[in-house]
Amino acid sequence: MTVMTIFSAPKPFTDPHIDIIQRNAVQSWAGLGDGIEVLLMGDEEGMAEVAVEYGVRHLPDVACSPSGVPLINAMFSLAEEASASPLFTFVNADVLLFPEIVEIAYQVKAQEKAFVLLGQRWDLDVNHLLDFSEGWPERLRQETVRRGKLHPPGGSDYFVYPRGVWKDTPDLVVGRAGWDNWMIFYAVHQPWPAIDATKDIMIVHQSHGYAHLPDSQPHYGHEETFVNMALGGGWGNMYMLLDTNMELNQGRIQRPRPRFIRFLRQLEHFIFPGEKQGWRWALTRIVRKTRRRITGG
Repeated sequence: MTVMTIFSAPKPFTDPHIDIIQRNAVQSWAGLGDGIEVLLMGDEEGMAEVAVEYGVRHLPDVACSPSGVPLINAMFSLAEEASASPLFTFVNADVLLFPEIVEIAYQVKAQEKAFVLLGQRWDLDVNHLLDFSEGWPERLRQETVRRGKLHPPGGSDYFVYPRGVWKDTPDLVVGRAGWDNWMIFYAVHQPWPAIDATKDIMIVHQSHGYAHLPDSQPHYGHEETFVNMALGGGWGNMYMLLDTNMELNQGRIQRPRPRFIRFLRQLEHFIFPGEKQGWRWALTRIVRKTRRRITGG
């Protein structure tokens, strides 16, 4: 019986470093324990072969943007069509997961019928294939704490949720900025909770360059990033983890604790004028810069 389905849309496996970190990620997902199904979506070069090598499913037929990048709504729909799992996890293809994510998801499911778990990632430089023999989670955790760094609370690299919670999702493009921010916005405005699970769930993002993107530049200035923002309703709907309405603490869902950076984030929402001009926009930028100095990004 499948207890959780994990799905992602990897990049082409042609770049040597991207190949390494994506293979590491897939192995970590497949190594989460019994009842885990892994779906690789898209038809990028090398994906079919990797799926066979690691014994996971390959679903090449997923709707894409004009540039050939999978659409989020198509991926989420395809995951539920392809699996009878009660729980799903979308994760970026360069992210390592630990086995406790499954147990924690079921702890939350016992408390809430509908929810989404998301959280900050740890950034770690990884340049080799990892050893996934017995004891790998503890070795990786120790290495991450020793060499890694907790990423600022921007978007999220993973979403854990039960079947049926995502509806009416626009044609957002994965791998570009903004799609995950809109997902947080959507979740916060539902009757069910958007839960920051950073305290309980560690995920590891394997740092990489941007050779896979046009001009080898980060995705923030990419045309499809602006499409994502427009489809998501603009800058005001680009939520972050500081906007979540619940947090997880030792398996318990609770209101977020009062924090100065959350106050600054609420102040941003209060004064944001809806367009990038005028004195209110200038004041918004001052508050944002202050918040970023505190969070580190």
